[in-house]
Amino acid sequence: MIGEIVTLFIMATALGMDAFSIALGMGMVGLRLRQIFRIGVTIGAFHVIMPLLGIMVGRLISAHFGMLATMIGGGLLLFLGLQMVLSSIREEEESVAATRGFGLFVFALSVSIDSFSAGLSLGVLGAKTVITVMAFGLMSMVLSWIGLLAGAKFKGMIGSYGELLGGCILLGFGIKLLWPM
Repeated sequence: MIGEIVTLFIMATALGMDAFSIALGMGMVGLRLRQIFRIGVTIGAFHVIMPLLGIMVGRLISAHFGMLATMIGGGLLLFLGLQMVLSSIREEEESVAATRGFGLFVFALSVSIDSFSAGLSLGVLGAKTVITVMAFGLMSMVLSWIGLLAGAKFKGMIGSYGELLGGCILLGFGIKLLWPM
């Protein structure tokens, strides 16, 4: 049980690093604390909703496909980790319009899509739903806040390294699932 919780928080941190990396850049534009709070809460909410949907779909798949579903889950984590690593290498910049309204909705959705895939994998594996979605939401919200606040201080020093680290962690989990010990 404790091992599963630790694993979920490591995975939640890895997935939240995507939001952290982008939030670093957004923080450099000089946001007010109210905006920072709203952005973090929105990202956290999306990181609860998306893995919850993924877990529900993953459980349906698992009920019908067994071991194949585990391999699919591992493959999805590998794909997701590789996608994060490649994204960090490309160093894509986000628009300032992502701080309110529809732009914030699209931004939060874009950084939480990977949580759907991870939720799908975890649903296949039978992870505990409440712990999973709370860990994902909490870590992404906190990491977003840290990224937004630190953005002004770091002015691009960290950049995409946070997303690169997160991608490597997810690659490791995917490899672990595909090559059981």
